[in-house]
Amino acid sequence: MINKGSNTAVTWAGRATAVLAVGALSAAVIASCSSAGKPVTAPVASTPARTTAVPTKPPIPRVAPTNPLTGVGAPPAGPVIAVKIDDTAGGRPSMGLEKADVIYVEEVEGGLTRMVGVFASSKPKVRAVRSVRPSDPELLTQYGRIIVVASGGAGAALGALDRSRLHGVINDRGQVGFYRDPSRPAPYNVVSDLAKVSAAIKADGVRNVGFRWSARDPRLARARSATTVSTQVGSTRVGFVWESKRHNYVRTVDGRRVVTASGAPVAKPNVLVQFCQVRVDYSDVDVNGNPSMYTKSVGSGRVVLFRDGKRIEGRWIRRSIGLPTIFRDTDGKPLVLAPGGTFVALARPGAPV
Repeated sequence: MINKGSNTAVTWAGRATAVLAVGALSAAVIASCSSAGKPVTAPVASTPARTTAVPTKPPIPRVAPTNPLTGVGAPPAGPVIAVKIDDTAGGRPSMGLEKADVIYVEEVEGGLTRMVGVFASSKPKVRAVRSVRPSDPELLTQYGRIIVVASGGAGAALGALDRSRLHGVINDRGQVGFYRDPSRPAPYNVVSDLAKVSAAIKADGVRNVGFRWSARDPRLARARSATTVSTQVGSTRVGFVWESKRHNYVRTVDGRRVVTASGAPVAKPNVLVQFCQVRVDYSDVDVNGNPSMYTKSVGSGRVVLFRDGKRIEGRWIRRSIGLPTIFRDTDGKPLVLAPGGTFVALARPGAPV
């Protein structure tokens, strides 16, 4: 006996299998036809991205620092030392003065002058060391906490030095580095050995005090000739003569070249005549009853630069005691000094030049 239900199930299963087989075959045929209708393309190699070269800036050349007090050579090691030096006939010939980086000529009592030699590049033995004045701390504090060497000073002058940032080294206090030259009469025989002072006292080294340096200056082409310089500090005539072979101005007194004990002329490539206000200072009176003079180095005024046998007019300004002195020409551009050091004559307004 045949079971109709089972036969029907088998029939439907067979039909389903057949339908699936036909569908799979059709799909395969369609896929085959579809592939055959398209061209075969080779894989495309990837193109590397273009890079744009970034131009590199050439390195900025490193400028080696120079001595700000001379414009020559590397900044010297060790402290800066300012020395009060005689500027009268009794103190000549001086010793070691030609080795100063900067030489100031300032008014003291009785219309006389003293010098302040600023030493950094060299530390020689210096003569004749004289006394400090109340205006010296104002002038020298622009150099920083430097050493000031002097033979002595009145109470007001030493008090001003002691209250300042400067390191006073005073012969009358028995401090380091002094001795007397037996070949010279007092008070022109006090010698300071600056090498000993430098080794014993810790103080500031060189710093910018406002001098700008260059071997060339286009202003010189149109500047006035000045082969001699004649000015007045107090009632003392202060002169210089240009020696082109040395490329220096040599200090003169009564028309004669000033030389030191070594025979070297007292000479620098620059002279700055700086016009300052000067007042009587009754706090410092000498043994003859003459009051000292106080030169104001903070403020502003006229200045004349002499270099390369030429003169350039300008103005100076120093805004406070701790700041450098700025020197500019009449157009407001910086005055530029010839490398090698300078004289600075601190004259009263109206003094001849």
